[in-house]
Amino acid sequence: MSAIALPVMKTFEHSDELVEALAKRIADALQEAVDTRGKASLVVSGGSTPVPLFHRLRAFAIDWQEIYITLADERWLPANHADSNERLVREHLLVDNAAKAKFRGLYNIHGTPEAGASMTAETLSNLPRPFDVVILGMGNDGHTASLFPCAEELDQGLTTEAVCLAVRPTQAPHPRISLSLKSLLNARQIYLHLSGESKKTVLDEALSSKEVNAMPIRAILDQRKVPVDVYWSKA
Repeated sequence: MSAIALPVMKTFEHSDELVEALAKRIADALQEAVDTRGKASLVVSGGSTPVPLFHRLRAFAIDWQEIYITLADERWLPANHADSNERLVREHLLVDNAAKAKFRGLYNIHGTPEAGASMTAETLSNLPRPFDVVILGMGNDGHTASLFPCAEELDQGLTTEAVCLAVRPTQAPHPRISLSLKSLLNARQIYLHLSGESKKTVLDEALSSKEVNAMPIRAILDQRKVPVDVYWSKA
């Protein structure tokens, strides 16, 4: 299987340098969207890697009240749960200047993500599209959002026309809801935010082949519909 052509790659020695550069790029893009189209949309990911980025981004004095924010994926847990991505975003991004942003969470009142997926799609229906900025991470298994190679729902996530889908990964905790590949690619710009030598090794492996089912991040990297910039710091 042939390799994937490397997207734009930005390399930094330290994470604080990456955070400063990426936060400014995102803030500028969001403000330009507001200036041009009256509102903007931002899709973020959970986990520990984006927390310093959230801290820097929330300090920018842009028109947050015109910016809609949602998640690339979510664990099907109440927003006050320690493992909730919504909780992470509310604690680390939606404060200071960014407290004015319009946040749309993925979790809802239904007992399962399967039952709640249509309500989640409705919740996201008023977000400006294409999304102005999508920030993704990547797991050591090559998953992104909750498109896991171990999940039976992977093919659905890669092919469905739906906005989102329920996912039950076999090698990660909690049922999930995830934006579909089609939703993630309905964007003006995607940033893949990575840190550490281990993630660089995973990225190199992802770029070595186009076998999407083995490493779903390849579906993001191996397309030319949406520009993808990879921001990676050594530490």
